[in-house]
Amino acid sequence: MLVSHQQNSILKHESLLVKFLTKYLSRVDSDIYFAKSSRCVTHSFTKTATVLSMANDGTLDALPVVGLAHNDDKKIPRKRVYAWAFWDWATQPFNTVLITFVWVPSFLTSTFFLDPDVVGTAGEEVALGQLAANLGAGITIAGLLIAFLAPVLGQQADRTQRQKLQLMIFTGLLVLTQLGLSFVQPGQEWFWVGVGLIAIGSVFNEIAGVNYNALLVSVSNSKTVGKVSGLGWGFGYLGGIIALATVVGLILSGVLQGDSALTFQLVALGCTIWTVFFVIPIFVSVPEPKTRQVGEKLGLWGSYVELGRSVKRLYKEARPTFWFLLASAVYRDGLSAVFVFGAVIAGIVFGFGFTDLVIFGIALNVVAGISTIIAGRLDDRFGPKNVILVAVFGLVACTTAVFVLVDLGTPMFWAVGLILAAFVGPAQAASRSFLARVTPAGREGEVFGLYATTGRAAGWMASLLWAVFIQLAGNQAIYGLLGIALVLLVGGVMLLFVKAPARSPR
Repeated sequence: MLVSHQQNSILKHESLLVKFLTKYLSRVDSDIYFAKSSRCVTHSFTKTATVLSMANDGTLDALPVVGLAHNDDKKIPRKRVYAWAFWDWATQPFNTVLITFVWVPSFLTSTFFLDPDVVGTAGEEVALGQLAANLGAGITIAGLLIAFLAPVLGQQADRTQRQKLQLMIFTGLLVLTQLGLSFVQPGQEWFWVGVGLIAIGSVFNEIAGVNYNALLVSVSNSKTVGKVSGLGWGFGYLGGIIALATVVGLILSGVLQGDSALTFQLVALGCTIWTVFFVIPIFVSVPEPKTRQVGEKLGLWGSYVELGRSVKRLYKEARPTFWFLLASAVYRDGLSAVFVFGAVIAGIVFGFGFTDLVIFGIALNVVAGISTIIAGRLDDRFGPKNVILVAVFGLVACTTAVFVLVDLGTPMFWAVGLILAAFVGPAQAASRSFLARVTPAGREGEVFGLYATTGRAAGWMASLLWAVFIQLAGNQAIYGLLGIALVLLVGGVMLLFVKAPARSPR
């Protein structure tokens, strides 16, 4: 994907993006990055509970910002913020190019990996379906590994104050996984190698993401966490767009051949180079969070015992955080399903081909990226809970609209799809911001590990209801949208009852 003569183009994209974001943030320089705290924030669960119980003015209706308070009286260099955000940019092609739009759907689950005697026969469709099912099994196993490993690894990173080191290790493992994909050959004997690499890459990516999220407290403060979180998501979307557009451009121009296995091997190699190139800034410029030491390193079993105690303490002493983890697990499953099954709806119901789908995906990511960056300002002004609620209920309205207006055809799907994309990114970024605001200092990795775990634990709901509604409707795929809408609705209603974190005075 990224041959040598493409490097200058990438650097130009990076420069233009930084200039745009610099202009965007310049109006609020002193307010955003050089803000000082106007109130004192407690640094422990117990003291936080005491502050809340003593508040008598009605303004502290939830946990205040805690770990973030370490930066309220410090200058945060803009370079550090951009360096942090570029990790999202660097790793996004694994999801956008390799999993969602190019390598998996057009290579791994294609006729490249079927018995040649089956290709072109009546059994081809069934055989392709079996490939997709086997891929799903591999991803399910990866999800279980993430659910078991993410919280304890995050907890251990907190105890040793090594979140940046863990981020480096698991990002490096992700790079090696992507490199491995470039060696996968067509043929049945290579299929499970490809599935295994995609699955283990998902594990490495998710665990690295836990530590990346925990480093949010190193690049933001109680007044800017929403903007910075949104910036990271925006960088991710825009990076995915440019990577995907590069692949599509090379294929459409004839430089790469869409029906050649070599093309997909080069795409995987290009994604590897992309990640290596753009992860450098975060490891050079972003420090470990400066928080208190929470304890000695535990073994694996001891970590699970401590995890159980942590969940119990979380319920008793930081209940808004506990309930937010549950509510967000539900609506985040709906968010994931929107993109995963939206592509299925586009192909089956509205007749999108490969090129149509990729162009549609680029458009969705452009809208999502821009809206996410803009929504970061709304997050800090109105609070992350309000941003999430508007986004989630907006998604409910959009998915329902596609179902009701299906007879209007492709123009309607394009219009509603773009509106829908404008809600997805803000919901994701504001969720990370919400959690950062209610996470106690020194426990960022543990809580964000629980965030990953609860999301995986609820990851079956939308897909199950998708299948159930389709079955009840006589295998009409459009009815699956009602299942997704229901999951989003339940998650949104649950969030209504979660107390919002107190916002810092502007």
